[in-house]
Amino acid sequence: MPLATLGRGGPIVSKFALGTMTFGAETDEDTAHRQLDMFTSRGVSFIDTADVYSAGVSEEMIGRWLQKRGHHDDLILATKSRFAPPKGSHGGGGRRAITTSVEASLRRLQIDAIDLYFIHGSDKDTPVEETLRTLGDLVSAGKVHHIAWSNVSAWQLQRVLCTAEANGLPRPVALQPQYSLLDRGIETEVLPCCLEEGVSLTPWSPLGGGWLTGKYTAKGRPTGATRLGEDPNRGVEAYDLRNTQRTYAVLDVVKEIAKAHDRPMSHVALAWLSARPGVSSILLGARTVAQLQDNMAAVDLVLSPDEMDRLSTVSSIGTLPYPYNSLRDWCGLNIWTDLKT
Repeated sequence: MPLATLGRGGPIVSKFALGTMTFGAETDEDTAHRQLDMFTSRGVSFIDTADVYSAGVSEEMIGRWLQKRGHHDDLILATKSRFAPPKGSHGGGGRRAITTSVEASLRRLQIDAIDLYFIHGSDKDTPVEETLRTLGDLVSAGKVHHIAWSNVSAWQLQRVLCTAEANGLPRPVALQPQYSLLDRGIETEVLPCCLEEGVSLTPWSPLGGGWLTGKYTAKGRPTGATRLGEDPNRGVEAYDLRNTQRTYAVLDVVKEIAKAHDRPMSHVALAWLSARPGVSSILLGARTVAQLQDNMAAVDLVLSPDEMDRLSTVSSIGTLPYPYNSLRDWCGLNIWTDLKT
């Protein structure tokens, strides 16, 4: 399993990470523990959860697994807070909310320190300096080792970074955004900001909520035991949102390249994302051990420059005019040469 360092001085993590949002919701504890066993036995060291996942049950399941395992020095454990406000708090990035949330996550995970602590989203009601000072105190107390952010715009991330620099506070080593062949919106400003500032990406939903596996088609709304079969209106991957000509054009190219490699479509989508600038670790989530095993097997697939170009071209969202067209050569990486002008 290839390794990468998160940001400037962050932890060393595996190229694939185990995303545990399904734990306690679509994945029962026995299956969750078997996923964790299988994942770590194959060299994966990065496990990602959040206090909001099944209202803390995901963290509890991981905590019981860690106790059975007996040690976790070889793992990087990440969790988040923002959307599950503790009692008596409005939630968000305030001192009380973060401190209370960290203590609760430590109890549920049954650990002494969190390796990587994400703020799960922006909070307009709390000054960024308060959030960073609270995180800095938690780092000084040894309860958090590194900090990170998720689901923010470029200007919000830059404000965090500038505030940290100006006040001598911990800076985020990673950003966790949505990123895949079907959602490349971060490439306009968020990705350039991360590349400029040395912040690594740990993308979520790398398979577009299952779309990039090829299991959804234009023939009809999905049914049965799949994410969209159970809830066709589910979040950003909702059937009506992605049932578009662009989606099926992307899927056609993914399918063709997958056939040439005798691989599942998911492997091609993961290989493309893994090769993108700034991507250090990709979150893989699955309901079953078999699904997880299949996705992990993508780790050794390397696409040719021509295949990368074809995928980038068909999935291009285009680029806005001035001043965004000037970002093409930002950070010395021509990552926008595949976008249409």
